[in-house]
Amino acid sequence: MAASSAPRPPRPRKEPQPLVIPRSAAEEQRLRLERLMRNPEKTVPIPEKLNEWAPRPPPEFVRDVMGSSAGAGSGEFHVYRHLRRREYQRQDFMDAMAEKQRLDEEFQKKLERNKMIAEEQTAKRRRKRQKLKEKKLQAKKNKLEQKKQEKEPDQSQEQASSEDDEEDSKEEEEKEDDAEEPSFVMGRG
Repeated sequence: MAASSAPRPPRPRKEPQPLVIPRSAAEEQRLRLERLMRNPEKTVPIPEKLNEWAPRPPPEFVRDVMGSSAGAGSGEFHVYRHLRRREYQRQDFMDAMAEKQRLDEEFQKKLERNKMIAEEQTAKRRRKRQKLKEKKLQAKKNKLEQKKQEKEPDQSQEQASSEDDEEDSKEEEEKEDDAEEPSFVMGRG
């Protein structure tokens, strides 16, 4: 033990922390955070999620089978009562788990249904936007064609009259489509 001849330096003494009794949950939380932040390098124990309670599985082999014959002792009733209580508890747990699973499935179905409805509405609105966009492009093309025709008065009147008929029919279609103006109020179709 004579290997270490150099004396160790004295450890710095920690000042005793004053005893603080928290008066509220917020103060208790603040004290815990302060204690954790005194030494940030120290690892913090994070408790794992506790598993849900589950009853003991029923025994595979029952040694003390009770019958309805005479001669059962007075202690047998208590054993029977505990077995019965445990079995009822197990059945209640199974019923609760089945109900929970059913509710989860209903919730998932509801989510799917809502997702499908939202996708359908999005597709419908997309079609409307596309339709309006096409109408604007068509109107722009018609306007350009009219300007070209005004520049070229040499064209025959027959072609112009046929184009006017087409424009009139398109305008009527546009008026019919304008009746289906998009509603900006949520919930209206």
